[in-house]
Amino acid sequence: MIDTNLLRSNPKDVQKAAKDKNVEINVDHILEIDKKYKDLSISVQKLREERNVLTDSMKGKPTPEQIEKGKALKEKLEKEENYLKAVWDELKEYLYKIPNIAKDDVKVGEDESKNEIVRKYKEPTKFDFKPKDHLEIGEALDIIDVKSAAKVSGSRFGYLKNQGALLEIALVQLALEVLTKEGFIPIIPPVLINKEITQGLGYWEGKGSTDYYSVSDQEEKKEMYLIGTAEHSIVPIHKDEVLKLKDLPKRYVGFSSAFRREAGTYGKDTRGILRVHQFDKVEMVSFTTEENSDKEHDYLLSLEEKLFQLLEIPYQVVKMCTGDLGFPIARKFDLEAWMPGQNKYREVTSASTATDFQSRRLNIKYSTNQNEKKFVHILNGTAFAIGRTIISILENYQTEDGSVLIPKVLQKYLNSEKISSKK
Repeated sequence: MIDTNLLRSNPKDVQKAAKDKNVEINVDHILEIDKKYKDLSISVQKLREERNVLTDSMKGKPTPEQIEKGKALKEKLEKEENYLKAVWDELKEYLYKIPNIAKDDVKVGEDESKNEIVRKYKEPTKFDFKPKDHLEIGEALDIIDVKSAAKVSGSRFGYLKNQGALLEIALVQLALEVLTKEGFIPIIPPVLINKEITQGLGYWEGKGSTDYYSVSDQEEKKEMYLIGTAEHSIVPIHKDEVLKLKDLPKRYVGFSSAFRREAGTYGKDTRGILRVHQFDKVEMVSFTTEENSDKEHDYLLSLEEKLFQLLEIPYQVVKMCTGDLGFPIARKFDLEAWMPGQNKYREVTSASTATDFQSRRLNIKYSTNQNEKKFVHILNGTAFAIGRTIISILENYQTEDGSVLIPKVLQKYLNSEKISSKK
């Protein structure tokens, strides 16, 4: 949620920022409700003060007139408080429809075609033979099995087997080893979250609920959702808390499975394990101050680059334009790895800042040295999206004889230098 003071002082800027994200809002109508809420708040506060004065005057034996006035005040106050709550609920609903404002350095653009390539690492991998894609390689080596998964779970699922499964564990170990040395707190988060939390994260108004799997808890009579990334259950870990300045930045690295319906993408990237409904990720989440927010964003991106440089995978860093930013995101960088089997770069990680947008919704603050309470800035970044990272390894490290060399940095975890066919 954006700062309402910003909305009041710069309504046209907020309107334009939403439009730059392809979101239409009616700022004038929101401000009308906001004024009604402010006026009601003043009225309620005056009634409370009047009630307190009357209560003080009634110490001892109250007169019949005081009792009667007290009853009338109580009824009027309850009525006004109920009205105030109703207006707040209406205002909150509209405020939740306003996307986070993009940072000043983010390019205005309608869609991904306007994204900017910031830099590249290594030249695309070249072969003396025609490279295969990850599924052909994975099936030949018996490390990826989508056919069996289709029988069990349907399309867009896959099994990682044999050294494919060990490769996942190796990537997790590498990410945790690098990031815990940087001071990140390792965490295994829940994969189910309450609907209230999903709304607090700010993704509900973006893609809405269409991209999430819902799970109904019949016993507790509530609706829950499977997370789309570990960030979804790590960010709200400090809901309704006030963090200490000395503890910031507070950084977590979480490993979990993630689930997405990928609504609206049927027919796109359905081959293999590139775009599936269930996948595993190692995710970074950071809580910091406004002053250090941009520096922290660069830091998370540098760690993503470090991990792919350790794997020696060619990649490019892409900066998203306004039209390609998520609803709660103010700035985002994607790291796209070169995929020889597809002859193109594909997204493998992202690093995003939500500024104080999510912390306002989830009520996460920190206390300054002057004992002032401020909303934290929340950032997230992908260490490894396991499936896509495995794809990049298989396609970039394939050999003409069908085997796949294991990146040197991972060999100690697998106790092997390559993956070969058992046939």
